[in-house]
Amino acid sequence: MRRYVQQLTDGDTIDEIYLVVDKQLRANRNGNLYLQVDIRDRTGSINARLWNAGEQLFRSFEVGDFLQVRGKVQLFQGALQMILSHLDRVQTEKVELADFLPHTEQDVSKLLERLRAILKKISNPHLKALVECFLMDDEFMAGFCQAPAGVRNHHAYLGGLLEHVVTLLDGADRLLPLYPDLDRDLLLMGVFLHDIGKVRELSFARAFAYTDEGQLIGHLIIGVEMLNEKAAKVPDLTGEPFPAELLLRLKHMILSHHGSYEFGSPKLPMTPEAVALSALDNFDAKVHAFTRDIREDRNQTSSWTPFNQSLQRRLFKGTTEGGDTAYTPTPDSVE
Repeated sequence: MRRYVQQLTDGDTIDEIYLVVDKQLRANRNGNLYLQVDIRDRTGSINARLWNAGEQLFRSFEVGDFLQVRGKVQLFQGALQMILSHLDRVQTEKVELADFLPHTEQDVSKLLERLRAILKKISNPHLKALVECFLMDDEFMAGFCQAPAGVRNHHAYLGGLLEHVVTLLDGADRLLPLYPDLDRDLLLMGVFLHDIGKVRELSFARAFAYTDEGQLIGHLIIGVEMLNEKAAKVPDLTGEPFPAELLLRLKHMILSHHGSYEFGSPKLPMTPEAVALSALDNFDAKVHAFTRDIREDRNQTSSWTPFNQSLQRRLFKGTTEGGDTAYTPTPDSVE
């Protein structure tokens, strides 16, 4: 019976197949090389190390390969890791791919149905036609329904992008009556479009990674390109040119939705709809990241999660049975 990452506990002996999502060859303080590998299955990921490893072993497999690993699970600085004694590359044909890529726990067909229902509320004829141009593109919609919203940080699983967008659409739909000065159609359209570039930015056939286009250009610019392509087809449905200012506002929402320069946004939000989109996007991403870290932390002896480099903090899970566990700072948890 398969041992999933989520089932691992301190002291477990492991002989199992996992998917490689990252690998590094490092040197310890004495200059001896060791292999550090991030491996995963559909339930989560774990860091693994193999001491006294060399270049030959490092080059024997790549990110996206499957490894049969043997070793032991141990608790280190509040997080579980594997200390490996052996690893071998395994042919893809010998594994069940569904065991390795995480996917949304929601019904994708129902998410898609909800997406269409909310977008049908758009009344602006140009935006309504723009929606149709995207929804009629079977190749785009297949990717949109399958893509993760990210590689690591939030909604990093198959169907994650669709789930993220539908959550934002639901949130915007409920909040809009409280803010009558916001353009309803524009905000809903901006929510739908803000991450469309991730369909081409990310690779998600076996492991989650960035495509060459994603690395070189990124989903913000790709999204604007995709918007331009579809907006050019709208006149075929409406018989009128797509309004220049409306297109400009949509492009601005895509380019500014990260909210600040430090988060990779080339422009700050400069319209009410753009700042609303940015706030909604950040809210959903942060809440999802917090609840995921707390849910997936398998260390039951501590009231706190391990230090999260992305969030730059540890998260409070609640007191453990029998009382709180003292938190001793470690070198990588200094804030």
